Amino acid sequence: MRDDAVQRHDAATWSPLDSDDWYAARDATTALRDALLRAGLEKDFPYLRADLNAFGHGFVELGRVSPATAERLAELLRLALASTLQHLEESGGGAVEHDAGKD
Repeated sequence: MRDDAVQRHDAATWSPLDSDDWYAARDATTALRDALLRAGLEKDFPYLRADLNAFGHGFVELGRVSPATAERLAELLRLALASTLQHLEESGGGAVEHDAGKD
């Protein structure tokens, strides 16, 4: 009977390596790390890591960044969005009209 209890997973024997969420968080963190490396921002995200919360849900922890790093990241996102919109407009796959400032 005691052997049956050993076979079950409980809080004392649970490992993040048994969790699909851990691997999803790790893979997402790796993808983000690679993009940050290409952007030259590898030193600006010292707290980047994959993590699980107490419920076993996977998360990507970005950590604290300097205001300059946040501005650089915001600019990269703006450029990526503008590039995507431009590509869509050029390919005719979703013409987006910009009416900002028009009456």
